Amino acid sequence: MICLAPARFPKTARVRSRAAYARVFEHARRTHHPALTLHVAPATDEQGATLGLAVSRKVDRRAVGRNRIKRIWRETFRLHRDQIAPRAIVAVAKPAAAALDNAALRQALLDSLRRAGALPRGDATGTMPGESHPSPSRPPRGRPDMSTPE
Repeated sequence: MICLAPARFPKTARVRSRAAYARVFEHARRTHHPALTLHVAPATDEQGATLGLAVSRKVDRRAVGRNRIKRIWRETFRLHRDQIAPRAIVAVAKPAAAALDNAALRQALLDSLRRAGALPRGDATGTMPGESHPSPSRPPRGRPDMSTPE
Protein backbone atom coordinates (compact mmCIF):
# COMPACT_ATOMS: atom_id res chain seq x y z
CA MET A 1 0.00 0.00 0.00
CA ILE A 2 1.28 3.48 -0.87
CA CYS A 3 1.57 6.00 1.96
CA LEU A 4 0.27 9.44 0.92
CA ALA A 5 0.53 11.07 4.34
CA PRO A 6 3.25 13.65 3.50
CA ALA A 7 1.33 14.83 0.44
CA ARG A 8 -2.03 15.44 2.13
CA PHE A 9 -3.80 18.79 2.11
CA PRO A 10 -5.44 18.98 5.55
CA LYS A 11 -7.59 21.85 6.81
CA THR A 12 -4.63 23.10 8.82
CA ALA A 13 -2.80 23.74 5.51
CA ARG A 14 -5.50 26.13 4.27
CA VAL A 15 -6.13 29.83 4.82
CA ARG A 16 -9.81 29.57 5.74
CA SER A 17 -11.20 32.44 7.76
CA ARG A 18 -11.86 36.01 6.75
CA ALA A 19 -9.47 37.18 9.49
CA ALA A 20 -6.70 34.95 8.15
CA TYR A 21 -7.16 36.30 4.62
CA ALA A 22 -7.17 39.87 5.96
CA ARG A 23 -3.94 39.25 7.89
CA VAL A 24 -2.23 37.86 4.80
CA PHE A 25 -3.38 40.76 2.62
CA GLU A 26 -2.26 43.28 5.25
CA HIS A 27 1.21 41.85 5.97
CA ALA A 28 2.05 40.21 2.65
CA ARG A 29 4.80 40.69 0.17
CA ARG A 30 3.27 40.54 -3.31
CA THR A 31 4.63 38.80 -6.38
CA HIS A 32 2.97 39.39 -9.73
CA HIS A 33 2.60 37.04 -12.69
CA PRO A 34 0.36 37.50 -15.73
CA ALA A 35 -1.94 34.74 -14.41
CA LEU A 36 -1.94 35.53 -10.68
CA THR A 37 -0.87 37.74 -7.83
CA LEU A 38 0.74 35.86 -4.96
CA HIS A 39 0.49 37.31 -1.45
CA VAL A 40 3.07 35.80 0.92
CA ALA A 41 3.07 36.60 4.63
CA PRO A 42 5.01 35.11 7.55
CA ALA A 43 3.32 32.10 9.12
CA THR A 44 1.67 32.64 12.48
CA ASP A 45 1.89 29.09 13.81
CA GLU A 46 3.99 25.96 13.51
CA GLN A 47 1.71 24.31 10.93
CA GLY A 48 4.00 25.05 8.00
CA ALA A 49 2.89 26.56 4.71
CA THR A 50 -0.79 27.42 4.27
CA LEU A 51 -2.63 28.23 1.04
CA GLY A 52 -5.68 30.34 0.27
CA LEU A 53 -7.17 30.79 -3.19
CA ALA A 54 -9.27 33.61 -4.63
CA VAL A 55 -10.73 33.06 -8.10
CA SER A 56 -13.55 35.47 -8.90
CA ARG A 57 -16.13 35.52 -11.67
CA LYS A 58 -14.02 38.15 -13.43
CA VAL A 59 -11.50 35.40 -14.10
CA ASP A 60 -13.99 32.96 -15.63
CA ARG A 61 -17.76 33.29 -15.66
CA ARG A 62 -18.18 29.52 -15.57
CA ALA A 63 -17.80 27.73 -12.23
CA VAL A 64 -16.16 24.81 -14.04
CA GLY A 65 -13.29 27.05 -15.17
CA ARG A 66 -12.84 28.65 -11.73
CA ASN A 67 -12.85 25.25 -10.04
CA ARG A 68 -10.26 23.91 -12.52
CA ILE A 69 -7.87 26.73 -11.63
CA LYS A 70 -8.34 26.11 -7.90
CA ARG A 71 -7.99 22.34 -8.29
CA ILE A 72 -4.69 22.63 -10.22
CA TRP A 73 -3.23 25.13 -7.74
CA ARG A 74 -4.30 23.09 -4.70
CA GLU A 75 -2.76 19.95 -6.17
CA THR A 76 0.46 21.77 -7.05
CA PHE A 77 0.70 23.18 -3.52
CA ARG A 78 -0.06 19.77 -1.99
CA LEU A 79 2.70 18.07 -3.97
CA HIS A 80 5.30 20.74 -3.11
CA ARG A 81 4.17 21.60 0.43
CA ASP A 82 7.10 19.85 2.10
CA GLN A 83 9.53 22.09 0.11
CA ILE A 84 7.67 25.37 0.70
CA ALA A 85 8.88 27.58 3.55
CA PRO A 86 6.44 28.12 6.44
CA ARG A 87 4.41 31.01 5.06
CA ALA A 88 0.77 32.01 4.68
CA ILE A 89 0.14 32.21 0.94
CA VAL A 90 -2.88 33.54 -0.95
CA ALA A 91 -3.03 33.20 -4.74
CA VAL A 92 -5.40 35.63 -6.45
CA ALA A 93 -6.17 34.61 -10.02
CA LYS A 94 -6.19 37.12 -12.89
CA PRO A 95 -8.36 36.80 -16.02
CA ALA A 96 -5.37 35.51 -18.02
CA ALA A 97 -5.39 32.35 -15.87
CA ALA A 98 -8.59 31.10 -17.55
CA ALA A 99 -6.83 30.86 -20.91
CA LEU A 100 -3.92 28.76 -19.60
CA ASP A 101 -3.82 25.00 -19.76
CA ASN A 102 -3.20 22.89 -16.66
CA ALA A 103 0.57 22.65 -17.11
CA ALA A 104 0.89 26.42 -17.56
CA LEU A 105 -1.25 27.05 -14.45
CA ARG A 106 0.98 24.70 -12.46
CA GLN A 107 4.13 26.42 -13.74
CA ALA A 108 2.71 29.90 -13.04
CA LEU A 109 2.17 29.03 -9.38
CA LEU A 110 5.59 27.40 -9.01
CA ASP A 111 7.34 30.34 -10.70
CA SER A 112 5.55 32.79 -8.42
CA LEU A 113 6.44 30.76 -5.31
CA ARG A 114 10.11 30.76 -6.37
CA ARG A 115 10.09 34.50 -7.07
CA ALA A 116 8.55 35.14 -3.65
CA GLY A 117 11.24 33.04 -1.97
CA ALA A 118 8.76 30.52 -0.56
CA LEU A 119 10.02 27.69 -2.76
CA PRO A 120 13.73 27.03 -3.31
CA ARG A 121 14.98 27.59 -6.81
CA GLY A 122 15.82 24.54 -8.90
CA ASP A 123 19.28 23.63 -10.08
CA ALA A 124 20.66 27.07 -10.91
CA THR A 125 23.52 26.02 -13.12
CA GLY A 126 22.87 28.82 -15.59
CA THR A 127 24.04 28.88 -19.16
CA MET A 128 27.75 29.40 -18.58
CA PRO A 129 29.91 26.30 -18.31
CA GLY A 130 31.31 25.76 -14.86
CA GLU A 131 33.68 23.40 -13.11
CA SER A 132 31.42 20.43 -13.72
CA HIS A 133 31.00 21.16 -17.42
CA PRO A 134 34.37 22.22 -18.84
CA SER A 135 34.27 23.71 -22.29
CA PRO A 136 36.18 21.85 -24.98
CA SER A 137 39.60 23.32 -25.58
CA ARG A 138 39.78 25.12 -28.88
CA PRO A 139 42.85 26.39 -30.65
CA PRO A 140 43.10 30.17 -30.57
CA ARG A 141 41.87 32.06 -33.58
CA GLY A 142 44.21 33.96 -35.81
CA ARG A 143 47.80 32.94 -36.46
CA PRO A 144 48.77 29.35 -35.75
CA ASP A 145 50.82 28.62 -32.65
CA MET A 146 54.43 28.61 -33.77
CA SER A 147 55.96 28.12 -30.30
CA THR A 148 56.17 24.34 -30.59
CA PRO A 149 58.15 22.69 -33.34
CA GLU A 150 56.35 20.16 -35.44
